[in-house]
Amino acid sequence: MLQTDSEFTKARWVCTLIGLGFYLVDIVTDVGLAVKYFLNGHLVWAGLTLLFVVIGSTATQVFSYSWYRDDTRNPLVNPGGDRLISGMNRGGLIGLHVMQMGIFTRYYHLLKTGYRAVWSKSPETVDCSREVHLALFGQATDLSMLKLFETFLESVPQLLLQLCILLGHGHKSILQCICMVGSFINIAWAIVDYRRCLRRSLPQVQEMPSGLPTFFYLMYKLLTISTHILSLSLFLILSLYSALGMAVLWLAGTLWAHWVHTDFCTSKSLERLYRTIVGVVLVFTFFNVKGQDTRWPMAVYYVLYALVNLSGPLLLVLVRPEAESTEYFWPVTLLIFGGTVLGLACLLLYYTVCHPRGKSLEADEVDGHMGQEREPDTMLRMSSFLQL
Repeated sequence: MLQTDSEFTKARWVCTLIGLGFYLVDIVTDVGLAVKYFLNGHLVWAGLTLLFVVIGSTATQVFSYSWYRDDTRNPLVNPGGDRLISGMNRGGLIGLHVMQMGIFTRYYHLLKTGYRAVWSKSPETVDCSREVHLALFGQATDLSMLKLFETFLESVPQLLLQLCILLGHGHKSILQCICMVGSFINIAWAIVDYRRCLRRSLPQVQEMPSGLPTFFYLMYKLLTISTHILSLSLFLILSLYSALGMAVLWLAGTLWAHWVHTDFCTSKSLERLYRTIVGVVLVFTFFNVKGQDTRWPMAVYYVLYALVNLSGPLLLVLVRPEAESTEYFWPVTLLIFGGTVLGLACLLLYYTVCHPRGKSLEADEVDGHMGQEREPDTMLRMSSFLQL
């Protein structure tokens, strides 16, 4: 029998199915809201809402196809050299990804293969080999990474946009609220799912325990990201030129990714795209792109983060004193201040008390050459994109 820490369980299969449901709800509600804005004559809102959906989906399709293509060229993944992955040739893969079906294809194959491994009672699947379960974790890890890209390119900007429309223009609807809740849930699920898949897929990194460690990590990420989105929405309400400031933050994050020489992708052009996505993620949260000890960069990042969060409400009330009398100002301000403090407190608790330490390496360090029995391309991707 397999050890628990290397087994793709029924719970993991169910979580994959739930993740697919959240993904579908998030996309469908966003598209529906864009259509509603268009029918009501809000063309700019409709365009921006749909634009984030297209950007997020397109970027994930590009990476998904690239990883499929890498797998066809890898003799350890495709020993037959028949240029087929999951029964699809290059033309079929291109067609599926052009139609934005790459993510759903990955979900289909993971759920199908996972069902045979954990639910089927046939003699040949009762005692699946360790390699089969590791391959399933490799597929799940690829999916979690793609969902993470989509989250920060679509769900997070979408939540920021809808908050600006709601708070700055007073426009609210049931579908808009559903869209915002869907984005929030998708953010929470993608973050925790990625983190757990990450630690499960790297053999030299201890798995993230359930219970308090997962709770503190989730609260740390949700509170810091959500309060930052609220603060940025106040900046945008104050002036749309604040978007230029966000563009500067994105550029700084992108340049930092260039400076540390990330090596996430197999091609230079795709690496540049990855670094632009790193810049987007760094606008909203910190993560370690090199798998190294980043305590000081993280400390600097969250000091600046706290300053931005606290300055949002203060600048709004100083420049626009009438904003203090609006129904949203004090609730949002209290959420920003309280959430920032609680989020940073959960960060400290997680990394000082609950953080699972590696077996032989530092907490944030990964050796990209270890664990060769796992799917090689997935291992290299994970070792290059370690610490969210």
